[in-house]
Amino acid sequence: MPPSPRPVLLSWSGGKDCLMALQRLRADPAWRVVGLLTTVTAAFERVAMHGIRRSVLHAQAAALGVPLLESPLDWPSDNDRYTRAFAASLEQARAATPGLMHVAFGDLFLADVRGWREALLAPLDWRGVFPLWGEDTHALARHFIAAGHRAVLTCVDTAQLDASFSGRAFDDALLDALPPGVDPCGERGEFHTLCHGGPLFNHPLPIRRGVSRLREGRFQYTDFTLRAPMPATHSAATGRDQPT
Repeated sequence: MPPSPRPVLLSWSGGKDCLMALQRLRADPAWRVVGLLTTVTAAFERVAMHGIRRSVLHAQAAALGVPLLESPLDWPSDNDRYTRAFAASLEQARAATPGLMHVAFGDLFLADVRGWREALLAPLDWRGVFPLWGEDTHALARHFIAAGHRAVLTCVDTAQLDASFSGRAFDDALLDALPPGVDPCGERGEFHTLCHGGPLFNHPLPIRRGVSRLREGRFQYTDFTLRAPMPATHSAATGRDQPT
């Protein structure tokens, strides 16, 4: 008999790279995704860096059919606070799934980021999994679109990309318009995305574009809300159903 699939937790930002990582893990019989781990800034109730509303985050998890574990982060934050919050969430995840020791990330090619994650995990007796590592990001971005996944840009680093890209759909037209030097997957932090539909979703999210604002004099955020109330999703962080 083949070995049973190993449980794995997926670091979840709500964006396209972690969605592709989820797809890879689901297609691999060696793994069983037991939950999505998301860092949420408690003061703003949004996904850190991506700026995705918590209500949209819960709607994502419900539509994907995967339990959500929130890692609350105080604001302002620093590396030490993040590390403590992350470690506490991993401990909580392992208590819920005995034997859980792997957490997956959607990282693509930044060796320093991968090294930092692995150094963070090792003392906690966890191991990192990187399903997309080393893949050509141009091909990966085009494949994401061709496969029917749908996403929008929620944040743009205006030091690397014009603010007008914030809020746009992540499609072939956007990729064609990216200036030279900008990674098509935004791996160097040029932009961040929100996935809202495609083959992994039980139903598309009815998102509505809101206002765009410049934060910290550099990051252009575009707000997205839900057009209609969505079903509640069970939160592994609280043990309660969370309204969306």
